[in-house]
Amino acid sequence: MAPMSKVRRQTRETEVELELELDGRGRSEVATGIPFLDHMLNLFAVHGYFDLKIKASGDLEVDQHHTVEDIGICLGQALREALQGRPQVRRFGEARVPMDEALAQVSVDLSNRPFLHLDAHLPPGGAGMDPQLVKEFWRAVCVHGGMTLHITVPYGENTHHILEAIFKAAGRALDMATQPEPRVHGVPSTKGVL
Repeated sequence: MAPMSKVRRQTRETEVELELELDGRGRSEVATGIPFLDHMLNLFAVHGYFDLKIKASGDLEVDQHHTVEDIGICLGQALREALQGRPQVRRFGEARVPMDEALAQVSVDLSNRPFLHLDAHLPPGGAGMDPQLVKEFWRAVCVHGGMTLHITVPYGENTHHILEAIFKAAGRALDMATQPEPRVHGVPSTKGVL
């Protein structure tokens, strides 16, 4: 059986239900109330070969921040939980993905040391959500997933294209990092613990 997890989060601002299967086929059913975020998460699932279900509601009348961040929290928790069923993983993953004029590079370490480095110029507009929320989303994934994540966009002009390249590359990098590594005995670290 493939490593999978289910996470539910309810606050006064949001309600999120998320299911994740690491060894999926890239199937997704995503309804966040933010169509652009749905699109990005569908891309993440397809290019990471994750099966992903998300149903979320939030105080979108205030703005999108709480919903986006809480979905990131749940995705990080789900990744961490699913990996409990697979202690011997490659741990590191990386991907470079072009989207027309934009290029995104993502590197991940499932180190249990949360850190996000995001180096991308995100022009305002051009996407159906505030581009600033992309950093909040990935920070939440890192903190609650226990991972180090470096996202770099060396060039790109169209905000939609930049964000699409980021989510595709993140899916591919996490797919690589979460794959089983049969040569690992114990924890994939010289410290003996992550």
